[in-house]
Amino acid sequence: MGEKQITKQLTASEISNLWAIYQNNTVAKVGLSYFLEHVEDQDIKVLLEECKSLAEQELGEISAFFRADNYPIPKGFTEEDVQKNAPRLFSDSLYLEYIFNMFIISLNTYSTALSVSERQDIVQFFSKCLDSAKKLHLNTKELTKRKGLYTKKPVLPVPAEIEFVKKDSFLSGWFGKRRPLLGMEISNLNFHSQRNALGHALITGFSQVATSKELRSFFEKGRDISEKHLSIFTTLLRDDNMDQGSTMMTSEVTTSTTAPFSDKFMMYIVTALINSSIGQYGVSLSTSPRHDLALQYTRLIADISKYANESANILIDKGWMEQPPIAADRKELAK
Repeated sequence: MGEKQITKQLTASEISNLWAIYQNNTVAKVGLSYFLEHVEDQDIKVLLEECKSLAEQELGEISAFFRADNYPIPKGFTEEDVQKNAPRLFSDSLYLEYIFNMFIISLNTYSTALSVSERQDIVQFFSKCLDSAKKLHLNTKELTKRKGLYTKKPVLPVPAEIEFVKKDSFLSGWFGKRRPLLGMEISNLNFHSQRNALGHALITGFSQVATSKELRSFFEKGRDISEKHLSIFTTLLRDDNMDQGSTMMTSEVTTSTTAPFSDKFMMYIVTALINSSIGQYGVSLSTSPRHDLALQYTRLIADISKYANESANILIDKGWMEQPPIAADRKELAK
């Protein structure tokens, strides 16, 4: 007699990743619905429509998983969080840059979710999500090149032979002669400069349209943090005679002061960027042997971690933070 196939209950990692991806896709659906009201470039419009269609498809599939496990479907974000008829706040170029960066986050999210999943149907779902995100990421990258918006990455000289590190100056960076940047260090600095340029533009727009004084002040602080971090990364690249990585994108923000999104929605976007930056800075810290770079990343992580804590407190105080999947409080139940 063959072994009976049993569909197991979703594990903690599976339900948590499904929950987080559901939230992110509601954000994508809402944001893209507004972008599509104003986009003028037809190539970018087609890409935005493909992204919105994918988000809606994944939302339907995740909802089915939740219903099958009798798990409450998250609220996420809805049409209540967008004013499609609000004036344009960002340019088509910024739409494209935003989508490009969101797919970088999605690729990391889906690959992590796939690696920790057990149930076959969940594994297949995340595998399909990863394939779809990879395809659209490549399409987005090609489109940025065609539109002349892609920032070409630096190249390195080809060594004549293999070499081994012989001096501890390979690690130094505080005093004396600094060694040139490693290829991985250059890659990280480029990525962070571009991410902070995008973050600075987005938060600048949000600071113009937020309805409450508290949030405008919060966004202005984030704008200044992004500008400071961008300056640090571009300076490190320039000191090594490398391309500066990215310049300000503030010109891609209009002068509109009418909010296209709810304050809750804008807070979620900024919080997601903060959390992503903390993770990326941590990865860069682990792959940057030069001591001065490690110190910079440690300081920057502390800087945005403080900002992240302020963000979380605002979300909680406003009643905007939807509780993620959580373990049972056994001590409370015992009472």
